[in-house]
Amino acid sequence: MGNYKLVALDMDGTLLNDQSEISEENAEWIHRALDAGITVSFSTGRGFRGALPFAEQLKLETPMITANGSEIWQKPHVLHKRTLMSPVYIKQLHELALRHAGTWFWAYSTTGIYNLEKWIDPSTTYEDHHWLKFGYYTEDNVVRNRILEEITEWDALEITNSSTENLELNPKGITKASALRELCVMLGIEMSQVVAAGDSLNDIAAIREAGLGVAMGNAQQAVKDAADVVTLTNNENGVAEIIKQYVLKG
Repeated sequence: MGNYKLVALDMDGTLLNDQSEISEENAEWIHRALDAGITVSFSTGRGFRGALPFAEQLKLETPMITANGSEIWQKPHVLHKRTLMSPVYIKQLHELALRHAGTWFWAYSTTGIYNLEKWIDPSTTYEDHHWLKFGYYTEDNVVRNRILEEITEWDALEITNSSTENLELNPKGITKASALRELCVMLGIEMSQVVAAGDSLNDIAAIREAGLGVAMGNAQQAVKDAADVVTLTNNENGVAEIIKQYVLKG
């Protein structure tokens, strides 16, 4: 067991239960870790606005990784680093979505979220926006695999997911792991001192590189295979269990 200094938590399917809530037990153990001088950070595919209410709920003043690593925050509202996605790819991804009717899609820009129902104002161009991430959602495995195959052929983007029904695209080389490496430099610690927990493919890189990589009990099988340990599910206070068992043991 290492001397862990940073706990990097995925949100959906990890810290949050299936009702998108932070349980009292998870909150309690996060605060115990903070009191013990451990940094607890969100490491999420969510954009900043989607993560912020939960940081405020926990009164966190710690760094945050949002949009799968495209944004790194020193603390809420204080941006450390942002990696933008080329508008050329956003246009191609959007066109690909439209070729597969019925596929839900969304894109994060620095100013908001656009999706199937509300795309960018026709009076603006793709270049007028600062893009962070693009996603697809479809329960049709055949369609999802077609989209995946096409994007894979481009060999230009980081391809992950945050559930088995979606695909998430980031700039090549941008992952929660690349963001964690940056956070370690910021905090003056080593990756070996990081605990990273998650449930989906967007967590795998971080789980592999962290000192302790933890898959949730509800994680996708590939994530469990990549992890050092598997803990309880997101509905069984798995995050509290991680802190109790590995971070503040004894």
